[in-house]
Amino acid sequence: MSGARDTMELREDSIRAQYDAALAMLTGFDHAPRLAKPMAVEAKSERSPGIGTRPMFRSTTPGMITRSTARPGGVRLLERVESLGDGLVSPTQASALHSLRRGLAIALAMAETFAAQAGLAELKKANLEGRLPDGKRGEFTELLAAEALLTLYTFANATAFLLAPQLGPTTVEVGAVDEVLTDNAPLALQGALWELDQDIAVLASDETRLVAVIAAFCEALMQRVALRAETAPRLEAFTSGSWRVEADKLAIAGFKPARAAKGGALTMQFKKPSEVVGNHIAKYQSMRLAKMLMAYDFERKLNPFAELGGFIFTFMGDGKPGTGKTTLIQMMAGLLSDYCRIAGYPFRYQNFSIDQIDSYQGKSGQNAKAFIDSVLDPGVIGFGTIDDIDQVAGKRGDRQSSAGQQEVTAVFMGAFAGTNTVVRGNCTFGMFSNYPENVDDALRQRAGARFLVDGPQSREDYIDILTLLLGKNHSIPLGQHDLFAAQEIKRAVTASFEGYAKPHETGLLHVWENVQTDVGSLDTLAKLGTYLKAIQQADERFTGRAIKNITDAVKVRAMDFELPDDWMENPDLFLFKPYDEKLTMIKALMTPITVDMVIQEINRYADSEFRYADKSDEAAIEGMVRDFNRQEEAKRRYMAGKA
Repeated sequence: MSGARDTMELREDSIRAQYDAALAMLTGFDHAPRLAKPMAVEAKSERSPGIGTRPMFRSTTPGMITRSTARPGGVRLLERVESLGDGLVSPTQASALHSLRRGLAIALAMAETFAAQAGLAELKKANLEGRLPDGKRGEFTELLAAEALLTLYTFANATAFLLAPQLGPTTVEVGAVDEVLTDNAPLALQGALWELDQDIAVLASDETRLVAVIAAFCEALMQRVALRAETAPRLEAFTSGSWRVEADKLAIAGFKPARAAKGGALTMQFKKPSEVVGNHIAKYQSMRLAKMLMAYDFERKLNPFAELGGFIFTFMGDGKPGTGKTTLIQMMAGLLSDYCRIAGYPFRYQNFSIDQIDSYQGKSGQNAKAFIDSVLDPGVIGFGTIDDIDQVAGKRGDRQSSAGQQEVTAVFMGAFAGTNTVVRGNCTFGMFSNYPENVDDALRQRAGARFLVDGPQSREDYIDILTLLLGKNHSIPLGQHDLFAAQEIKRAVTASFEGYAKPHETGLLHVWENVQTDVGSLDTLAKLGTYLKAIQQADERFTGRAIKNITDAVKVRAMDFELPDDWMENPDLFLFKPYDEKLTMIKALMTPITVDMVIQEINRYADSEFRYADKSDEAAIEGMVRDFNRQEEAKRRYMAGKA
């Protein structure tokens, strides 16, 4: 943030001066692809009967055979976009075209600014007049390539930034961008627009997909150009400075993408923490997790909490219907939305639901992968939820699960704890279910934290929730009750954690008592390890991954502090600090790990696994009993019919 003083203004009149050139590019030009292969082949009518449209001659000039033989084709992006409508340009089409024209104009203005600063403008003039010295030709070529790269990147960056508010949940895979030309800036833009035209023709079947295709293309183009720029010379004049387009609030800082709120305003009925009654531990951890996410550093692309080992990447929220899972989601999304709005960070919330399971083979997996990639985007603060995951992700070996549900399970397992999983700390995934016992064991164990959503429990909880939901349109007296005192988060959470000094589930309680009898109080690592082994003997699904989840939860407890509200309300106090300074500030708040913390987290996690196993076994037994009863009844009727 300190670099804001060095930021120069990219003047609006310089940008508007490029509008005609930008509009001409969108209206039409001819381009013969040199690096990419055409995807959208349009049939061309014969010029006259018997005379085809294929080239008639093959060059015999040495060296010419290696050149591209692709014929120049007309690129008419304006017509292409307008053809997706019903004859009248829609607001979405107009917005897309406006963003493209504005992005092109900003890129051309940026190229002009670079040429003036880097000395390229004088070399262009000398070359035009035929007086460019031979000794300057190498520098001239390198500067032209540098100008082409920064022009392409700025075009993609600005267009993606301008289109961001129009983006919805639809995502499109466009693949790598191949037609990246560096001869000069105008040719580079023509190559990019030619390939964008191809992608729109093949992938944009409607307006919604049009915006998604353009946005995906811009992201792919930025990635490709940024890679090329790492080894390209003569770019110092661009990479060492920063510019701001005031009208769009767009910041241009070298080959770094500008951040904008994507998908517009999040339409959700947010809940305040005071409106969540009961669920003390789940509410407390959700509030802390929201603040943890805000510690993410966009420059380093890493969160100090992720580095220190106290970050919750995935969690499972389970409870009976009506206990408040949806309310928790609304509360956490609301907190993140408010924090990001204050800090100026882009926030993305997405939910993966049953309607994204498709009957076409492979499509469900693609939808799940798009959901994961969207939330993982390192350029945003992300929150992804999978509601009713027992219906969305199939249990392996379950004959009632569809192929689509099995695909989703495989994608989620790879994304949450796969070989390529990288936890940056910019996002978190919450899996919610009323019947977690129906979730595949391996997928469920990939939930690093467990949020038991048990709703209101005490007499005080029920008085609080009745008062809250009843509203104020009554004159019924409150009576002898300290309203919402039971929801005081610190006191309630302390009591909830202390409640796990002993297990709750009957099966685990037997294990606990046996180990206590054999080794005494669990006050050493050896005794704690003995307890863990005893749990594994009682439930073979209690594996090394369970131990990792427990130790991660203990590390979270070591950071059993809330980042001060002032740090969220005034970003300069923490959010805008350099990464190393944020890391130091967080370390100063950490507390030592205690035996009580370890015991409580072992019991919390093991309780949930025993609860799931008991429910799963009981459900399986009940199912078999029903099957046997049906068989007996069928046999009785069959024998009665024969008699």
